[in-house]
This record gives sequence, structure tokens and C-alpha cells, in this order.
Amino acid sequence: MTGRAPVAPEVTTTTGSADATGALARLGVRPAEAELTVVQFSTAFCGPCRATRARLQRLQATRPGLSYVHVDAESHLDEVRALDVRATPTLIWLDGAGTVVARHTGAPQPAELAALVAAHVRSAP
Repeated sequence: MTGRAPVAPEVTTTTGSADATGALARLGVRPAEAELTVVQFSTAFCGPCRATRARLQRLQATRPGLSYVHVDAESHLDEVRALDVRATPTLIWLDGAGTVVARHTGAPQPAELAALVAAHVRSAP
């Protein structure tokens, strides 16, 4: 079918628990330092993870308010469990206050990534 609208990402409003907040802190996530922080959980054998990482790095280069944290899921199993990561890639998006504003499982389309960043990060001057 042509003209299909993209599927809306799963959205949550909190990390869900103190364990989740602690897990993000252990990963070095500092949401207060950016307008929007994206944490990507990946595995070495995941092709879509590599493509998603490259797209996010390109977005970060043009949006100084975007922070990107890459996490090797296999090396951080306690954090994977605490954040309920069940597949890779999984992306967790946090605003500057540390609130989860979106969560994606699977490789999002470039337009979805760009739209989410545009909604939360000012353009470069």
C-alpha cells in the first residue's frame, strides 16, 4: 500500500522505577546536559543497530542540543533488565529533566528520528 503513515512510537512518561533511573545513571546518561538525550541499546551482530547509530550521529552533528549515548547491551545486562530492553536496537529518549519522552524498539525510519528531534531540540543558530 502506498501513502501509509508511519507507525507512532511507543511512548512512556517515566522511567518506571528507581532501578531504571539508577541504570541510566550507571550508563553515564546526563539528561540535564542536553535538550534531548537518546540512549541506544545495540548488539554487535545487529545490522539495524549500525544504521540507526549512523543516523543518530548525523542528527547529533546538526543539532547541538541532542546528546547520544550508545550502549552495548551485552556488556550491560543489569541495565538492560532494569530498563526492560528486550530487542535491539532499543532507543530511549529523555528530555532535559530526565523524563522519558519516547521509546522505540526496532530501527525507526529516518523521518521518525528527525521529527522527534525537531520536536524537542532547537535548530542550530
